[in-house]
Amino acid sequence: MAGFVTIEKGLGPEGRIAVVRFDRGDGINALSPEALRQLTDAARSFEDDGDTSVVVLTGGARAFTAGFDLKDPEGRSRATMDLGTLRRHLKLGPRLTRAWQEMEQITIGAIEGFCVGGGVALAVALDFRVMARDGHMRVPEIGLGMNMSWQSVPRMLHLIGPARTKQAVILADQRISAAEAYEWGLVEEVAEPGGAFGAAMALATKVAAQPPLSVAMTKLTVNRLTHALDDLASHMDVDQFALASLSEDHKEGVAAFLGRRKPTFRGR
Repeated sequence: MAGFVTIEKGLGPEGRIAVVRFDRGDGINALSPEALRQLTDAARSFEDDGDTSVVVLTGGARAFTAGFDLKDPEGRSRATMDLGTLRRHLKLGPRLTRAWQEMEQITIGAIEGFCVGGGVALAVALDFRVMARDGHMRVPEIGLGMNMSWQSVPRMLHLIGPARTKQAVILADQRISAAEAYEWGLVEEVAEPGGAFGAAMALATKVAAQPPLSVAMTKLTVNRLTHALDDLASHMDVDQFALASLSEDHKEGVAAFLGRRKPTFRGR
């Protein structure tokens, strides 16, 4: 089976930085179910790693990720799944974002090019995001007759507030430029084109110079306080997604996307 994820450890001062690179080599880096599993395993591989205190997550040179792969055969099989099977399959995404959020290490996303849908969901589960000036984010789920899931709505809410979250999610066709993402608080730093990884490594080096135990405990405290009620509010987004996927609007949204035409939604 193709490996989409590589992990390099022992980088930077005292070897405390690791890099996780997700690159399918296809220029768009779409998130197939198999890619979700590999990225989840990558996050979990740091659970007992006391030597690493910062993890930089990066995509390809042209794209962080285009989001969930609508053309992947396993992904497309969702259309014929019964509700029980579908619910189990839909847990892959939230499992991925939770695995990255719950890491003790500080996590930094280095984003070149586009970061779309599930890519945004993954990015907001990290501690920090560095984005190239010519990159952009987009949350297309609603335009496909779905909902924004993977428990990412509360994460976005904490970062950018209610109106911006609604703007990002509801206006599904709207590209959020790196400058806008920075102004909104969706990314912490904007780098020169091609420089997101270098800037993320420079930030990682500063973090790695701090006492690892104090850093880990501080992250845990901030996260626990911030996300204390998130699960109450977002545990049902899997079921919302399953419900939305049964709608006529969802079928229309996906058909329009694949057929490169404008969808017509009817609220049913």
